[in-house]
This record gives sequence, C-alpha cells and structure tokens, in this order.
Amino acid sequence: MSYIGRFAPTPTGPLHFGSLVAALASYLDAKAHNGAWLLRIEDLDPPREDPNATKLIQQQLIAHDLHWDGQVSLQSQHHKRYEDVLAQLRESGDLFACNCSRKQLAEQQGKHLGRCHSNTEQPHAWRLAMKDDPIHFKDRVYGSYTETPLSEVGDQVLKRKDGYYAYQLAVVADDHDAGITHVVRGVDLLDNTARQIYLMQCLGYPIPNYMHIPLITNDQGQKLSKQNQAKALDLTQPQQNLRHALHFLQQAEPPTSLPTCSEVLAFAVENWQPKTIPANKQGLI
Repeated sequence: MSYIGRFAPTPTGPLHFGSLVAALASYLDAKAHNGAWLLRIEDLDPPREDPNATKLIQQQLIAHDLHWDGQVSLQSQHHKRYEDVLAQLRESGDLFACNCSRKQLAEQQGKHLGRCHSNTEQPHAWRLAMKDDPIHFKDRVYGSYTETPLSEVGDQVLKRKDGYYAYQLAVVADDHDAGITHVVRGVDLLDNTARQIYLMQCLGYPIPNYMHIPLITNDQGQKLSKQNQAKALDLTQPQQNLRHALHFLQQAEPPTSLPTCSEVLAFAVENWQPKTIPANKQGLI
C-alpha cells in the first residue's frame, strides 16, 4: 500500500478534544489517499498510565466511527525489538553508555555534548551519539524545517537509567516495522522530527512524509492534556465533536442533513484539504 498512516496515543487517560483533532486529521489524510490507518498504543511508561485508558481510547474512537485497520499495536509488547535496535546501534558505534548526573549536564545547559566515560556496571542510560550536522525536512503544513540536533538538544537518550525505553527509539522502530509512510501528529512533536530522522538514518530506515497540525490550548494558553485536566470526550455527541474538530482544522463544513458520524466522515474524506489547515502553533477552542 502506498499510504500507511497511524494514530498513536499515550494511555495516560481518555482522549480529549485535542486528541480527537489529531486522530481525525491522521484518519482523513489516510483515507483521502485510499490508505490504511493504524492504531498504536504507546504504553511505555507504566507509572504515568491509566490501566483503563487503552480500552477506553478504543471505545472513544469507535463511538466516532473512527475504525482502524488491522490489530491494535501495543508498544509494551515490543521490548525485544527495541533491544535488537539498541544492539544494532552499539555494533555500529552510534550508541554509548552514559551515567552523567543532572548536575553534570546542567553545566552544558542540560545537553549532553559528546561522549562520556561510563561504567556499565553502574546505573546508566544509553545515548545516541549525535552529529553536529543540520537535518532538513519539509512539513506539509509548516514548510521547511531545520534542526542541528547535537548543538540544539545534545546526544539523545534511547533507554533511560530506570530501564524504560525512550519515545524516540520506540516511535522510530514501530513506524518502520509497521511500514508507516505518512506521519500526521501535533506540532508539539515538530521539533522531535529531526532527531527521529537522524536515528532513521543511523538505522538505514526510509524517512516518512510528515504533517504536523496546530495544538488546541485552553484560555491560559496551555496545551489540552490530561495534566491540565482536559475533559474527556463527550460520547453522547460524537457527531458534534467531529464537526467541531473539522472546524478547527478549517475544513469544509458537512451539511446538517448528514445524520451520522460515518456520513460526516465520508464527506470530510471527500473534501479533505490539508492546505487549509492553519500554520499557527496553537489555536483556542
């Protein structure tokens, strides 16, 4: 298939309106290209997760007729795969052990800028050695973007000292294994993209096409999130939720004569226009 997209929520709680906008944008872009839309649950940080969220997220998507293709993928089941990727990077010399303290990193503005000497018998993280070369890519909403990962963010942690796998490692491995060709997600992850591209280059993976969408914020300017007590989606009005999400994305307004979510979605797929999505970094509800 020439287009494979995905929605990849973290199960720290139920989906809120900002989550719906991200899910809807990725769904519409996939279906407008006659592609597949996959669902991946990014359950890599158990202390922060809600044990009921994985099931609830699926129920919320189904209530809006956002049906994914294939089986749900759980990152918690991919640990062996992540270890294989780490082993590949160690063999190629791109990975090194690091037990630098926060105090040591604070001397470099929190960045790890170059290899350190670490005793692997002590608790340590595994870091990807970054190069000080610019990474360029073109986003379908925000245009050309450049980041120099080493000087801007430092060597990246791929496995933490506490044993948990980092987001950058998991998302790159999982997108590759699922054959993801297009990534549609919130603009809060735009600055992660260059780092992920660098890791893909180290691993010899193809680079997906990227499209980021603006964030929804509350009246304090905060991104809608579980930490900011964002309200769970009201499942008694799923069609209205979809219409509000389409309005935020500045898409064509579905006729009021369409009575069901599936009809609203079919209209939205037929009239999908990514070029009308606003290229601002955030937007109020």
